[in-house]
Amino acid sequence: MDVRTWAVSSRWLLGLCLTANLASVGCLQTTIGGQTLPSAYYLDDDVQYFPSGPETKLANQIRALERYRVEREGLEAANLPSGSY
Repeated sequence: MDVRTWAVSSRWLLGLCLTANLASVGCLQTTIGGQTLPSAYYLDDDVQYFPSGPETKLANQIRALERYRVEREGLEAANLPSGSY
């Protein structure tokens, strides 16, 4: 193999390696809204965070209505006449 041919082929190989290296580094992350996201397909990923708490959004309202019902039943029971006047 000629020295000139070897130098040209090694330059092509070096250029190909550098291009592959730069291409792989720049494509793996993206920054949107100040967040560094792992890829451009993050919206298609499965949900990995499940917040703790009640399943329904109206849990506080349901709890408040139950407390109100119990308080109202307690007041009605307290206001009933005892039968002896």
